[in-house]
Amino acid sequence: MNGLVETPDRYGAYPRLSEGQIETLEARGQRRSTDVGTVLIREGEEGYDFFVVLAGKVANYEAYRTPDERLISVHGPGRFLGELSLFTGQAAFFTSVVAEPGELLDVPADALRELVAQDPALGDLILRAYLIRRSILIGLGVGIRIIGSRYSQDTRRLREFAARNRLPYRWIDLELDKPAEDLLRQLGVRPEETPVVICPGGQVLRNPSNAELARVVGLPAPHLAEATCDLAIVGAGPAGLAAAVYGASEGLVTVALDAIAAGGQAGTSSKIENYLGFPTGISGGELAERAVLQAEKFGASFNVPAEARSLQTREDGHVIGFTDGSELRTRTVLIATGAHYRKLPVPRLEEFEKTSVYYAATTAEALMCRNDPVAIVGAGNSAGQATLFLSKYADHVRLIVRGADLSQDMSRYLVDRVVRLPNVEIMLHTEVRELLGKDSLEALLVEDNQTGQRQLVDARALFVFIGAEPCTGWLSGTVALDHNGFVLTGRDAEEAGAQRAFFLETSQPGVFAAGDVRHGSIKRVASAVGEGSMAVRLVWEYLHTTGRTVVSAAR
Repeated sequence: MNGLVETPDRYGAYPRLSEGQIETLEARGQRRSTDVGTVLIREGEEGYDFFVVLAGKVANYEAYRTPDERLISVHGPGRFLGELSLFTGQAAFFTSVVAEPGELLDVPADALRELVAQDPALGDLILRAYLIRRSILIGLGVGIRIIGSRYSQDTRRLREFAARNRLPYRWIDLELDKPAEDLLRQLGVRPEETPVVICPGGQVLRNPSNAELARVVGLPAPHLAEATCDLAIVGAGPAGLAAAVYGASEGLVTVALDAIAAGGQAGTSSKIENYLGFPTGISGGELAERAVLQAEKFGASFNVPAEARSLQTREDGHVIGFTDGSELRTRTVLIATGAHYRKLPVPRLEEFEKTSVYYAATTAEALMCRNDPVAIVGAGNSAGQATLFLSKYADHVRLIVRGADLSQDMSRYLVDRVVRLPNVEIMLHTEVRELLGKDSLEALLVEDNQTGQRQLVDARALFVFIGAEPCTGWLSGTVALDHNGFVLTGRDAEEAGAQRAFFLETSQPGVFAAGDVRHGSIKRVASAVGEGSMAVRLVWEYLHTTGRTVVSAAR
């Protein structure tokens, strides 16, 4: 390993600490000499320490000392090791090995977390580097390996779960990678047991559920049956994440839950460009990642995946039931389950949803259709952002718009950029009538809704962004909804029969709603964040006026 060249810091992922910062860290750690070959962090390990290289070099490898070994990066004096898993408690995605002898500063992870909370400048430096490193790992495909067919719905489910939760992974397509079949035979995996997930620690999971995969990789999952909290937030989109940050920071015992991943629908956005404070934009996944870390710093707990199926009201509060049979007792509830995109009313949609129809445009989906022709249906900002993003990967992009004016529902800054893209074709007053193909999508039959003229257009993937429906099926009549299924709050809830309701309170006392799931909400990330933070203030007022004891105060 001697002679390895240090990896350049092109993206801000590998900054050098100043002498003052190293001295600050040294007060909470200890120096230790190092020898070549010493393993500092092992792939699959949880709860590793924070290391600063003082002298010598350290190299990071994927699949260290195996035929698949791959060098990821090399670091010299002044740099620190690790990535986001050190903060999240997930298993390490690579192995760190001493490449040249020298000296390290070893700081326990708990001591680092305390220091980060006390020293914002140092904390921001480390956190920013770790967030960028996670993005680099995702781009490199370092991490878990998902082996399965492109025609398998479970393969797609696992890939989407990993992508939504920002888990680095590599997909091995059984249709294209024939050596993968030999690997499965060596592992004793039968075809009907695919897809298979190989985790950093070496565990082999045969077609695992999302919950099984979450447990193995270390996603947070507290024991709900034993929990009692002040505020339970159902849905971890922008509104739910804001409520988690403000609820925990205000001293409420706060638990946030989501059926798939933190970030909600916003988490599927490749870039949010009109969110305050991020002039160059930020991806929905990174925004969610930052919010989760911020909420956890204040003491909020997260559970992913946890799908709510029922809500009951009792004398001492509320009980949320989950699909796995567990329950959570809570004094107040915030419904922030958001909305999901509507589906196209066309034949064979369900068939092609397994392989070729998508409702998000992230790197995971983009890589699936690299150099292929794709189609996007929709005219809002989500469709616009998807068009900008996919145009970098796809050979040709057709934006299919039912109306006659793209600027009617899309922000002007997006329209101006979309119309200038050379590989994008905008098809106005056009609707999809049929999906064509054998095992996967090959073409669309579209119709001009003014002339009635039909034509075939090539498309290997279809992205659908045509409005949203609220995720309120689990409420089963416990709170008042409008005719479209959105939750009524405040004055609307009072008109539906509630005696008195705070602005964001539903027809059920102590149950609030915020974000896209709420009737009358503005479907924007910033407004959802505002409602989530506002809901916490109203929760406090409710607890005060009803004389209910806050758990944290009682303890």
